[in-house]
Amino acid sequence: MSILIASGLIAVIYSNIKTITVIIDGKQTKLTTFKGTLEKALAEDGITIGPKDKIEPALNSKVVKNETVNIKRAVNIKVAVDKEERIILSSEDNVESMLKAENISLGQQDKLSLSKDTKLSEGMNLEVIKVETKELSETEAVAFSTVVKNSNDLPNTYKKVVQDGSEGEKKTTFSVTYENGKEVLRKVVNEIISKKPTDKIIVLGTLPVLPVSRGGDSVPYTKVVKMRATAYSPTGGATSAYTASGRKAVRGSGEAYSTIAVDPGVIPYGTKVFVQGYGFAVAADTGSAIIGNTIDVFFNTKQEALNWAVKYVNVYILK
Repeated sequence: MSILIASGLIAVIYSNIKTITVIIDGKQTKLTTFKGTLEKALAEDGITIGPKDKIEPALNSKVVKNETVNIKRAVNIKVAVDKEERIILSSEDNVESMLKAENISLGQQDKLSLSKDTKLSEGMNLEVIKVETKELSETEAVAFSTVVKNSNDLPNTYKKVVQDGSEGEKKTTFSVTYENGKEVLRKVVNEIISKKPTDKIIVLGTLPVLPVSRGGDSVPYTKVVKMRATAYSPTGGATSAYTASGRKAVRGSGEAYSTIAVDPGVIPYGTKVFVQGYGFAVAADTGSAIIGNTIDVFFNTKQEALNWAVKYVNVYILK
């Protein structure tokens, strides 16, 4: 009778002994237990399950003989989001699944410092880079140009601003990309001239001027010719002389115009000139000996004419 009881007891004990395989983060161990639930069996062997650890089958399931239990330990990782650092305990397989489990959403343009399929490891650092693109507009001044217009009708001492310049405006639209609030890229998407600049216009005279003034004003001339200059005066005791056209010859004083004889084919009648050493004059007379680059200047007296004699002078053709 006692033998039967002992044998039955052994059979009961044997039937309650279960051996299971426990794999923790890839490391395998065998565990023999009498416990009925997986939680008690693991606790008996000193194996604890953290709140973020993953276990399969569930911790509260019954122990099944020869079953395999997989445990994945959670690791601490540092995640920086919006300039805030968080220490996250996670047992997810990779970065992507961890972000989903922690409800960390990514914008369409957001970037990660590690690829989404990176396996989680203890002490890992991950940064979520928030990317934002905005359109910005800036207005800047457009410089005006200075246009110089030369005038062949004015002396080279003449300079006048006939139109003031004014700046224009240019509006530029940029596409600006920010990463974590810091600008990292700026591209021009559009440029328009919202206001055209106005040119500054300056008129400059180009005519050379005499080395002397007339009435305090500069006197421009169109050209200067080297000429042979003789002199004449009233003859036969006359006190006056007349030009070939019947005009009275005069010797002007100061800045007044005197009368000179010219070759009208070289210097047309009525042309005003300045004769070096003689003064201002008008071409109003001629003579048979006045040919080519020759002039005859008038004096009131014979002595003055004799004193002049013959000279080679610069004759300035006035404007």
